Amino acid sequence: MLDPVIEFFSRIFEMLGRGIGMVVAWFLWPFVTIRRWYRNQKWLIRGPLLILFLGLVISYSYFIFNTQVWSGFDPDYVEKYKFEERSVAPGDKLLAEGGDKCAISAIVEVTADLVDFNVNKNAWISSSLLSKLGLFGMGWKYTPFMDNKAAFQLGINRAVRRTSIELVDKIARVRGTSQIDQNLQDARSDIHYDEDAWYVGRGGLQQPAPRKFRSALKNFRKFNERLGRCDATMDARADNLLEFIDTIASDIGSTSDLLRSRMEASDAGWFDTRADDRFWFAYGQLYAYEGIVRAMHSDFGSVFSERALQKTWDKTKSQMRSALNVQPFIVSNGSESAFIMPSHLATIGVYLHGVRANLVEIRDVLKR
Repeated sequence: MLDPVIEFFSRIFEMLGRGIGMVVAWFLWPFVTIRRWYRNQKWLIRGPLLILFLGLVISYSYFIFNTQVWSGFDPDYVEKYKFEERSVAPGDKLLAEGGDKCAISAIVEVTADLVDFNVNKNAWISSSLLSKLGLFGMGWKYTPFMDNKAAFQLGINRAVRRTSIELVDKIARVRGTSQIDQNLQDARSDIHYDEDAWYVGRGGLQQPAPRKFRSALKNFRKFNERLGRCDATMDARADNLLEFIDTIASDIGSTSDLLRSRMEASDAGWFDTRADDRFWFAYGQLYAYEGIVRAMHSDFGSVFSERALQKTWDKTKSQMRSALNVQPFIVSNGSESAFIMPSHLATIGVYLHGVRANLVEIRDVLKR
């Protein structure tokens, strides 16, 4: 009685097995064909091809390693600076040092370390050749693979670029009438270099992005060395702080809009291949600003004290650190009310909005 049923399902599984076998055979056919052709060639041809193949295997292994290993990544990296122990404004004399040394800038110190993290402790992904080649010509950002670290680094670099502009134009000058500091000017120019630049570009040979960023790193640190020798200027005034906060709030607002646009464009959940690079760009930006804003509080400590901003500052600090706890294994861009495939873009967007709201509140107090 059950024989027809058993026979029916047996045929179904047999057909499925044949279908899977055909798919596997179709996938392996090019490799089998190449292998047969390769075995029939002389070593004059096989040798160079073997070297080329090994070179590709080593190159892609190195590329995969660099994209998956995040050296020095630490959401609590700010704690090592011990900003709470600093009580002297940048550029002011350190009496404990005999009066011949001045305090350095925490903002410049953190900014330099973020560049160091991006290009020395880790390989800069965006300008590497295999990153530019993509997956069979398709950009990695359009795939679920290899683009998270690159997006994270770009988010950090965005924050560093914004900070470099404020340092040159406002913070490291006396009321805009003094000369622009050359080290910071060179650092700003270098850090705004093309992030995708490799050794060869449309115009011929060129410097790769990591080399220019390392040059910016040197200039940031040279400025702080000069400041420590009392040979440079930092103007930690309330109006400079206001404009710096306004710049950061505007930058975070722009990223919030970027996330919102992606959420409106797709709700494919885990299958949205663009959601991960949007998320990690925002995360990298917050990662950088968490250090930069904490450094800002240290450099402008007297302003925060005079304007009674400590309560609002505590909320801002807590919000920024909490945002860094959002580290999904797979980024999902589902409906905001979804249960199985949540919206991680909405989650990080809420934190971005909260941080921006607190910064705007600080800015409004400074305007009074």
